[in-house]
Amino acid sequence: MTAADRFSEGVSQAEIARELGVAHQTVSDWHDVFLEGGKEALRGAGRAGRRPKVSAEDLERVEEALARGPRANGFPTELWTLARVAEVIEQTTGVHYHPGHVWRVLRQMGWSRQRPSRQAIERNDEAVEAWVNERWPRVKKTPDAGARGSSSRTRAGSA
Repeated sequence: MTAADRFSEGVSQAEIARELGVAHQTVSDWHDVFLEGGKEALRGAGRAGRRPKVSAEDLERVEEALARGPRANGFPTELWTLARVAEVIEQTTGVHYHPGHVWRVLRQMGWSRQRPSRQAIERNDEAVEAWVNERWPRVKKTPDAGARGSSSRTRAGSA
């Protein structure tokens, strides 16, 4: 509608394109429609782009399912992946998304990418400490075990 007002004021198409941050061809197309039917013709242009695969109500149901967590949705760990989210979307709505496109749906719902903490929730600190103190010293190599000349014989002594 801003473009229609600017057309009426006699502003150039190039200037309107710069003001609105759209391509010159887009403004040219709008101008043709404006010349044929005025401002009302532009009003009926309809929705731009592809219609969403899932409705707002469906997204609310997906968000409720995701909020329950991965385990509640039948996954073995508390980690969401795009493939898992795609599975929940399909189970909830019947709409299949490729995992590579799920991030768009998540962003639409206001979710952001998170990195898991470095330590697993299932981590057993006592078992880790026991391994480090007991097992690791037995299996680690000494600092010079792999170095040249670490055998009992030296080059000078073998000649």
